[in-house]
Amino acid sequence: MSGEERWRRADHRFAGIDRGSGQRPHFREGDIMTTMQKQKRFNAGSPHSLKAIRRCLAAVLLIVSFTGCAGLSSAPMEVLRYTNPDMAAPHQRMFVFLRGIGGGHQCFEEEGLVADVRACGLPYDMAAPNAHVGYYVDRSLIIRMKADVIDPAKARGVAKIWLVGVSMGGLGAMLYLYEHPEDVAGVYLMAPFLGPQYLLEEIEAAGGVRKWQPGVYNAEEDWQRMLWHWIQQTIADHPDKIIYLGYGVDDPYRLAAQLMAPVLPPGRVYAVDGGHDYATFKALWKIFLTNDTELRK
Repeated sequence: MSGEERWRRADHRFAGIDRGSGQRPHFREGDIMTTMQKQKRFNAGSPHSLKAIRRCLAAVLLIVSFTGCAGLSSAPMEVLRYTNPDMAAPHQRMFVFLRGIGGGHQCFEEEGLVADVRACGLPYDMAAPNAHVGYYVDRSLIIRMKADVIDPAKARGVAKIWLVGVSMGGLGAMLYLYEHPEDVAGVYLMAPFLGPQYLLEEIEAAGGVRKWQPGVYNAEEDWQRMLWHWIQQTIADHPDKIIYLGYGVDDPYRLAAQLMAPVLPPGRVYAVDGGHDYATFKALWKIFLTNDTELRK
């Protein structure tokens, strides 16, 4: 089985579908979220907190513990770092790649995304932490990202940091932005996983993010509702929040991207032919890199 096929199958299992058999497993992410929603609820206006993020990451454990994809986290987090050989000194800008549930953090180099940055002559260093699902499992993703990737970069003089999240990595990027917006110059989400299908369908049925009412919920328990409520209040129609979005029009998990797209400036959304695979992500990456004006600010 090729590396890309393993990556696709792992990401499909993360979304609750076993593509090998075509059947949904008995235990699904929706079951997890339904259980969480039965907990004590508070008013939707309650302050969001780090506890909500940690519960979000813990929910991922339940999703993936049945897929065989979980790994053990470690401290410090393993990080692959890339500098532009054309520059004598470290750059003042950096891309941080956040992987999906399958593949590995080396895939950004292997699939040519690192080379694309260099070919464009963009003044960026790059980092690819091994932010596998184990860090979501033990709720240490945000802590390790800050300690092992972001803060060391800032200490070296990096002034602008872009998070590039693919699939599950899109969730990680958004959670980091939520907790540490001061660290992030911009975010690029490629085919992001942003919650279970049932909630996405609820938002769609309401007429989209702007019209959706999150209702009464416990922000410390109902992480998926908290995430979309935050998107609605803080990201939607706020062009000062620099978020770009890309997805394949044939991606089976495109609904999250389609819901988010209308609340972002049109020039920051890319939809291309393709599915949930490296070929599509590579095409989306090349399009994003043509945005010289934003990336060179």
